[in-house]
Amino acid sequence: MNIDEIFGAAVVAFEVVGAAVMIVGFLFAVVLGVRSLIRREGGAKTFQVVRSTLGGAILLGLEVLVAADLIRTLREPTLQDAATLGIIVLIRTFLSMSIQIEIDGTLPWRRALLTSGAQVAASAIRDAGTKDAGARRQS
Repeated sequence: MNIDEIFGAAVVAFEVVGAAVMIVGFLFAVVLGVRSLIRREGGAKTFQVVRSTLGGAILLGLEVLVAADLIRTLREPTLQDAATLGIIVLIRTFLSMSIQIEIDGTLPWRRALLTSGAQVAASAIRDAGTKDAGARRQS
């Protein structure tokens, strides 16, 4: 097996994993949405759960697909391939940012202005307390 076949197999593997991440993420989002509806959490909550779960899966899938493009460019490093990779990365970066803005509801650089350090610390303490209480109940 030569190096081109190895790179080709790696590219295909990364592309399959990227697509699988998005498909599994979609299915997971649907399951969480149905669960939210069964719990009668309301349409707005269900929509938010599905939207954030699906958005996260798409973001992760895009990152894996960028890795596939990087490997593809390493296989045949020409100036045209590097330019094509640059354009692909720019497009996927724009898509990733757009999806992240949709999930969070704010621009990434504005998120820090909307959440104070005290709110982040309080949230972390609350989450830790919830995990500790759950561990005590199980024992």
